[in-house]
Amino acid sequence: MTQTIEPSTTATTTASGLRSLYLIRVIFSLIWVALVFTTSVTLVSTDRPTPIAAVLLIVYPLWDVVATLLERRMAGTGSTNHVSTINVALGLVTTIGMIIAVFSTIGTALLVFGIWALLSGAIQLVVAIRRRRTIGAQWPMIISGGLSVLAGLNFAAMSASATSGLSTVAGYSAFGAFWFLVSVIVLSIRSRRAKR
Repeated sequence: MTQTIEPSTTATTTASGLRSLYLIRVIFSLIWVALVFTTSVTLVSTDRPTPIAAVLLIVYPLWDVVATLLERRMAGTGSTNHVSTINVALGLVTTIGMIIAVFSTIGTALLVFGIWALLSGAIQLVVAIRRRRTIGAQWPMIISGGLSVLAGLNFAAMSASATSGLSTVAGYSAFGAFWFLVSVIVLSIRSRRAKR
């Protein structure tokens, strides 16, 4: 027997799942930022990453891969699946790039991080623009994606500066957590309005 799910039910389920996932992403980012600030904030471009900094830098894009796979499962099939496949591949390539970069300098890691932030921000923009038609309330993710593109350009440019450090990446992650939290709030408001 095939179960038929009304589009509105699917959209509500997806919105509810996204809220939960976005909240998990907020918590992960805040923990990650706290760990960077307590262990690695003094490292600058010319420094070699400490073992703790290396783990933090590798885990960040790897977590994004896991979160994208979870989000993809919630969203089901469709055009965003092609985009999420690209995002997963990009995250895995970035993780490998970061594994290589942490044996060099913080500056090299910043360059890898910058390229990844730029490309993943562009992907986030595409997904949010497509998703706004079915789920709605995607303007925080559109803003976040656009800002990620700009931050990526900035990180890539800063990677050559001797004074750039991991504090800028921690700031980026904290700002990303803020936009995920805004998305949780906006999706919750939209869900309550839809139930009326």
